[in-house]
Amino acid sequence: MAAPQPQGDGTPLRSPRLQPRFTFLYERWQNLFVAFSALTTSLLLELFAGFVAAGMALWFVVLNRPAPQADAASASSASLLPALASGGWIRRFLSNYFLRDGLLANIGLLVLRLAIGVMMIHHGQEKLADPQQFANTYVASLHLPFPLFFAYAAGFSELIGSWLLIFGLFTPLGALAITGTMTVAAYQHILTAGLNIYVLELVVLYLAGSLAVLLLGPGRFSFDGAIVADLIAEPAQQNADNLESGAALPAA
Repeated sequence: MAAPQPQGDGTPLRSPRLQPRFTFLYERWQNLFVAFSALTTSLLLELFAGFVAAGMALWFVVLNRPAPQADAASASSASLLPALASGGWIRRFLSNYFLRDGLLANIGLLVLRLAIGVMMIHHGQEKLADPQQFANTYVASLHLPFPLFFAYAAGFSELIGSWLLIFGLFTPLGALAITGTMTVAAYQHILTAGLNIYVLELVVLYLAGSLAVLLLGPGRFSFDGAIVADLIAEPAQQNADNLESGAALPAA
């Protein structure tokens, strides 16, 4: 087979069979580069804000731990929530919801939270990038008052709720925000397109995943799990210390 003839500038022509492949790969890489360039600034800002919020939450929890040498009044006021968590059904509920047993179950909840949170972020970004267009296209079909307000509410619910699910911080609030938004989205799709599986499948997946996290809890691999474990363990340790100190006192 004859070699490709050079162009006027001396560079050889690509084979006609390889030309479509090079064109396809070039277009794909160009599209990925454009998408990455468009999202870089916003994603960096969101990552920074998310890590700052998580760091502030941890700092707040550490600062509010009762000091070991504090007086009785300050210790009792500072440990009011742990004392509440140590009592009866409240402690059992918190332990069952936030501190599930089983390594595989906790890993599954972590994967579910990360999948929903990471995949949902860009939906909130798109709504907040042009809320008026989203209000005119989707919210107006629901005949709700103040469609622009509900467009902003949906965008922030998906954006902030996604970060809460990713970090496992205030997870029930984040899961509730995404569940509510996806419920309204499913109703809007049914209202406009009927029971169309191709339209509903993605919304139903997000709705089922966020509802599962809301009902099952975030799991141990989350900020909520670490905080609740500390709140429950601290008064139990205090009670054990009190029993030991009482037993060590000489009988009258």
